[in-house]
Amino acid sequence: MDRLTALFLLPLLCVCLWLPRAGRADDANLPRAVVAAQQAVVRIHVVETDYAGGRETKHELFGSGVIITPDGCVLTNHHVAGKGKYFACTLADRDELPATLVGTDALTDLAVLRLTPPKPRTFPWVKFGNSDTIHVGDRVYAMGSPLAFDQSVTSGVVSNTALTKSELFPDEMFLLDGEDLGAVLRWIAHDAQIFPGNSGGPLMNRGGKIIGINEMSFGLSGAIPGNLAQDVATHLIATGSVPRSWAGFSVQPLLASSPQQHGVLITGALHGSPADIAGFHTGDILLGLDGKPVDVQMSEELPAFNLYVIGLPTGKPVAARIWRDGKEQLLTLVPAPRPKAIPAIEELKAWGCCVSEMTLLQQQEQGRLGATGVLVSGIRGGGPADNAKPALQEDDLITAVNGKPVKTIAELATLTQTLIAGVAGEVNALVTFHRGDELLHTVVTLNRTPTEDTGREIRKAWLPVGVQVLTSDLAKAMKLDEKTGVVVTRIYPHADAAALGLRVGDIITAFEGDALEVSTPEDVGVLPTLVQHYSVGTDVTLTILRDGKEQTLHVKLTAAPDPPQAMTRFADAHFEFQARDIAFKDRLNHDWEPTQGGVLVDAVGEGGWAALGRLQQGDLILSINGETVPNAAGLKAIMQRTADQRAPHVTVLVLRGIRRVFLEWRTEWVHAEK
Repeated sequence: MDRLTALFLLPLLCVCLWLPRAGRADDANLPRAVVAAQQAVVRIHVVETDYAGGRETKHELFGSGVIITPDGCVLTNHHVAGKGKYFACTLADRDELPATLVGTDALTDLAVLRLTPPKPRTFPWVKFGNSDTIHVGDRVYAMGSPLAFDQSVTSGVVSNTALTKSELFPDEMFLLDGEDLGAVLRWIAHDAQIFPGNSGGPLMNRGGKIIGINEMSFGLSGAIPGNLAQDVATHLIATGSVPRSWAGFSVQPLLASSPQQHGVLITGALHGSPADIAGFHTGDILLGLDGKPVDVQMSEELPAFNLYVIGLPTGKPVAARIWRDGKEQLLTLVPAPRPKAIPAIEELKAWGCCVSEMTLLQQQEQGRLGATGVLVSGIRGGGPADNAKPALQEDDLITAVNGKPVKTIAELATLTQTLIAGVAGEVNALVTFHRGDELLHTVVTLNRTPTEDTGREIRKAWLPVGVQVLTSDLAKAMKLDEKTGVVVTRIYPHADAAALGLRVGDIITAFEGDALEVSTPEDVGVLPTLVQHYSVGTDVTLTILRDGKEQTLHVKLTAAPDPPQAMTRFADAHFEFQARDIAFKDRLNHDWEPTQGGVLVDAVGEGGWAALGRLQQGDLILSINGETVPNAAGLKAIMQRTADQRAPHVTVLVLRGIRRVFLEWRTEWVHAEK
C-alpha cells in the first residue's frame, strides 16, 4: 500500500464517529443541477497488481469516478486505477459495465477509463466548471461511493482554494509511484466528508459542474483542482499520456539571507540532466525562465513553479537568467522528456523473482550511469533465484544468461522460453550479474513445471474398522473388569462387512493370540500398527467379545487406502493454486460416495488469480468452463487447454460444504509462460 493510500485511510479510525453525520447538508434540498450530475457518477471495482516477495499479487479495491464524455470516458484517481488489470463500473442506474484503462498520470494522481458496453450508447456526463473562480466559503458537493457502498453526496464549504502539503508531513507521505504529488498539486480543501471509496469522485459546485476530483482526507478533505484535472484528462483521452518536460534541477524557496529578493534557489542538478548540461550549479538563483520572472519566497509557491517547468516544450532551447557570484548570467536550457520515476516491474515465474529495467534515477542512485541489463527487484523465498549459489539478491543487475547479453525484460523472457521449451524437468542457466562493483556468476536452475505427483507409498495392510480403547473406566462400566482391548466403533463404508465378519460394538481383545495390552485413549494406534506388520491378503486371527461371549474370527487383511499426502497433485503456476485427487479419508470426512469425482484444493496462493476469484482451501473442483474434472490428471489437461485458449474468464464449479458455488476467475495471459 502506498503512503498516499495510507493517508487516505486515516479517517477509518474515526468512521464510527463520522457515519451518523455523513451526507447531512445545511441545504434543505440539493440543487437540481447537482441531483442531475449524480447520474454521471460511477463506482469502480478494480483488480490491481502489486509486487512483493518476488511475485506478482492481485488485490481488489473500490473507488469512484465521473463520466466526462458522452461516449463513456470516466475520470478517476491514479491511485484507484493506475495499477489495474480489470475494471468494472457500476452506473447510477446500477448497470455494471466493463471498462479499459485509457491512460494514467501518477504525478497528478489522475486516470481515465473508458466504459465498454456491449452496444454503443450515449452516457450521462457532466462538464467542468472553472476551479480558478471558487472562493473560500463556497458551497460544494462531494460525490462517490464511500466504503464501496452505493452513491452518496455530502455537502460542505471550501476552506482553502490552494492547499499545499504541510511541512509536518514527510515528503514520503505524498509519494505515489515515485512521483511527489506535493511538488505540483495545490488542493481544494473542503469539509464535505469523504471516506475510502470516495477517491476519484467529483467535487461539484451548485451548478452541477466539476470543480475538483476528490483525492484524500485527514479530517480535512482535499480535491485536485478541476482545471488541472480537465487538462490532464484531455491529454490522456487524446494520446494516453501527458507530455511533460524535465529540467533535472532541484529547488527550494529563497533563504532569508539571500542577496536577491526574487527568484528560486537551485540546490543541485542531476548528472547528465538538461540542467547539468546547461551549466546550473548548486547555489545559483534562477531569476527568470523562458522570459517569465521566477519568484519563490515560500514553499507554498513551489507547486506553481514546478507545474510551469514541466509544461515547457521539450527539445526547444529556453533562456535561463541566474544570479551567480554577485552578477547576473544567462544559460540555455533544453528541456528533455520527463523520465519515469520508477520502472515497470514484471514477475518471472520460472526464475522465482521480479525484475525491472533501470530508470535514469536508479542509475544515478546506484552509480550505474549508462548500465544496461535487467534489475532484480524482488526474490521469492525458496525459488530458483533464491536457491542459486550464490543466490541472486534484490538490486542485482543481470547482464547475460548462458553468455548471451540481456538488456531488457523482453529479451530475458524470450531467452527463458527458449531454454525451457520442450524440456521436461529442470534447466540450468549460467547467469552473469553485477552486484555493486563486483561482476559475479551463478547457476540458476529454472523450473519447467511444478511438482505434480508426489508418488505412491507402498500399500500396507489394513483392517477397515474404526476403534476406541476399552479403558479401565469403560471396562468397569461394561462389567468387563479384567478385559483389555479395543471397541469397534464403525465399519468403514465400502468394506465387505459380511466377509470381514466384524460388527460395530465388537470388542477385539487379542490379535494372533496375543492380548491387546491397551489402557488409555492414546493407545488407539496399537492395533493398526500390529496390522501393518503383515502383508496385504494375510489371514489373521482376532479374538473378540460379542454380546458377552468370546469368539474367534479369521480375517483377511486388505490394502490400506492411500493417505492424502500420497495423492496425485497438480499445481497451476498461472492461477496459483494446488489441488489433488480425493483420498479415502476425504470421502469419510465429507461423506462422499465412491463415485464422487473432482479434485480437492489444498493450497491457494495469496494474491493469485485463483484467490482473487474466491477459490478456497478445501473446495472440491467439479468442473471448469463446463468440462467435468475427474481427477488431478484431468485437471492438468483442462488447465492446459484453458491456457492455450487464453480465455479472459474461467468459470469454475466447486463443492463447498454442502453447497455448489460457481466462481469466475479473471486473468491476464500476457507473459504467462515466463
